[in-house]
Amino acid sequence: MERMNVRVSLTLVVFISCANVAFGQAKNVRLDVWDGQGYQPCEPSIAINPNNPDVMVAGSILDNVYRSTDGGETWKNDKLSSPLGVFGDPCVVASPTGDFYFLHLSDPDGIGWRSDALLDRIVCQRSTNGGKSWSKGGGMGHTPPKDQDKEWAVVNNKGSQIHACWTQFDTYGSEEPGDSTVILCSFANAKGKKWSDPVRVSDKAGDCIDSDDTAEGAVPAVGANGEIFVAWALGSWIYFDKSTDGGQTWGKDRIVADIVGGWDQSIPGFGRVNGMPVTCVDTSDGPNRGRIYINWTDIRNGDTDVWLTYSDDAGETWSTTRRVNTDGADRDQFFTWMTVDPHRGDVHVVFYDRRHNETREDPSTHVVVASSNDGGDHWINRTVSETPFMPEGNVFFGDYNNIAAVDGHVRPIWTREDSGILSVWTALLDLP
Repeated sequence: MERMNVRVSLTLVVFISCANVAFGQAKNVRLDVWDGQGYQPCEPSIAINPNNPDVMVAGSILDNVYRSTDGGETWKNDKLSSPLGVFGDPCVVASPTGDFYFLHLSDPDGIGWRSDALLDRIVCQRSTNGGKSWSKGGGMGHTPPKDQDKEWAVVNNKGSQIHACWTQFDTYGSEEPGDSTVILCSFANAKGKKWSDPVRVSDKAGDCIDSDDTAEGAVPAVGANGEIFVAWALGSWIYFDKSTDGGQTWGKDRIVADIVGGWDQSIPGFGRVNGMPVTCVDTSDGPNRGRIYINWTDIRNGDTDVWLTYSDDAGETWSTTRRVNTDGADRDQFFTWMTVDPHRGDVHVVFYDRRHNETREDPSTHVVVASSNDGGDHWINRTVSETPFMPEGNVFFGDYNNIAAVDGHVRPIWTREDSGILSVWTALLDLP
């Protein structure tokens, strides 16, 4: 959707030969830095109140919650608690009503990996006051001794229902041939307390090793007509399924793209990098309303790049694969996440970027946000990190970064490492 005459058209800018288009450096704001106690903050997640973009809530491992009332300029930090425990995989999402939800893994005994009950369910907590306080939390997927992991959630267009999808492991990390992983989904009303019995989505099961042949990366999205869409990775393929009855039933899995080399990827300076897919839908009133996007990374060009495909017919057919990063060959882009602005329909993708490095082995890492206002056909890449960082390869970064956008207010969130210390940052990217 066109917003103002002064807004630069991506279809014109895309022909500029330079790899990164400069629009002025976005201000970087630090939300957190490790204090030497417990787990280092990583796997950050962020959400924006769609009715008031000044109000934002974010989270990071294990139990860190952050809130801002001035568009991300300043943040107040707190700790999240629940009788069901809080153990990472933070997922913060916003409702059209302005409520926020914080989903995470469980630790009911409070002793982490020493407990057999760890990961026994997914937990959802709700805030009705911009992250100041949270409900005790409702659990889903409690089927011990199975392990529940890597959840994500989305709220429907009316704000009346929240949907969550995740991976169920028979036994996390097991190499036993009889142990498997499947994608499950559940839903609850706006309170997020009482969840439906999980429904199996994936027809094909994966192993439990937590690598390429494990079924993972289930990020649900709500369609313009209330459909629930989700994609995930298994082996060398991205699978897709949908529900047209609010998540009660699902169809047959459909392969929509290949993920060359698998989702478990290797990048110098990082102990682990994943390229699992992210699914989003344009629910704006713009020309691409209803378009489903799937974003991931793979090595089809020899180095790791960021890719996207889309569908305009509810997932029946898909576009050719588009490359999101606009640099040349032989430099890595990785740890991708995507969002679609619900007001404008613009697509924004955040990822780590090494296009400026002299060699592929150089670990110096920037953060880039790629934006498209023509439905993913053309992209502007902006370096949003003020300075690069140098990962050392022995610090756990988690499995993702995140990004949110409302009416041109784009807020990526990422982890950086300095001398072995992790910190969480955002950039104040406000587009005309």
